[in-house]
Amino acid sequence: MKDYNLTHLRELESEAIYVLREVAAQFERPALLFSGGKDSIVLVHLSRKAFHPAAFPFPLLHIDTGHNFAEAITFRDDLVKKFNARLVVGSVQESIDTGRVIEEKGINASRNVLQTITLLDTIEKYKFDAAIGGGRRDEEKARAKERFFSHRDEFGQWDPKNQRPELWNIFNGKKRMGEHFRVFPISNWTEMDVWQYILQENIELPSLYFTHEREVFFRDGIYLAKAPFMAMKSTEKAEKLRVRCRTVGDVSCTGLVLSTADNLEDIIKEIAATRVTERGGRYDDKRSEAAMEDRKKEGYF
Repeated sequence: MKDYNLTHLRELESEAIYVLREVAAQFERPALLFSGGKDSIVLVHLSRKAFHPAAFPFPLLHIDTGHNFAEAITFRDDLVKKFNARLVVGSVQESIDTGRVIEEKGINASRNVLQTITLLDTIEKYKFDAAIGGGRRDEEKARAKERFFSHRDEFGQWDPKNQRPELWNIFNGKKRMGEHFRVFPISNWTEMDVWQYILQENIELPSLYFTHEREVFFRDGIYLAKAPFMAMKSTEKAEKLRVRCRTVGDVSCTGLVLSTADNLEDIIKEIAATRVTERGGRYDDKRSEAAMEDRKKEGYF
């Protein structure tokens, strides 16, 4: 009798590898969006499998807000060296310095939304015609509207009402000059699928994902990490707690969860028991009901 879970993960793996190979076949200058988070790390692992024994044929593209977790940047740099990958970095700080974007001020200021302009500028600078991302349909309702091959117009904008059909796994990458695609090979994966695959494949992750002691403060139902650039209200108090990241992004928007999970098996048990969605801990998604969709229409990941 076959192990259902193993078969299920192998089917998802096969689908993702097929999509990655389609990207290599249809586009001239693709790049893999890399944040140092678990989904982009899984994409690197899948890409290595897809093109083995050759190296995967696209660079890693990181949009650096300047407000990242140090552990994520260290992991990124180590991974680049380990796999001899090419790394392209788009700097939000540079976008601020050159006047391309205006930095937010105040208690809830975040550089997360500023990434959109930096991403579009970097895609234009390097003439990337496809950006591979780790978005999954179970994350958020706007992401659930995405196709595997998601068309972006010459302004980098996404129209959820005007998407191409993908019948029988036929992906249409045709585009006009200046347009590009976002590609999501693990669209059909769930958060649990990702964690079980990481366990099955023994994929290395940043220490952020496992329980550790960190200074945090509580705001609007979410624990946020204390940092020099994080303004705190007079009523907020930082305290050292045992926490871990469930999803990793800019420090200003990444919620941490109280946890004692220090290994993959315990994380999987924790995810199975929770009733809060993965992005339920993202502070930036609380700005409005349509926060993610509005940003995606403007060119966000």
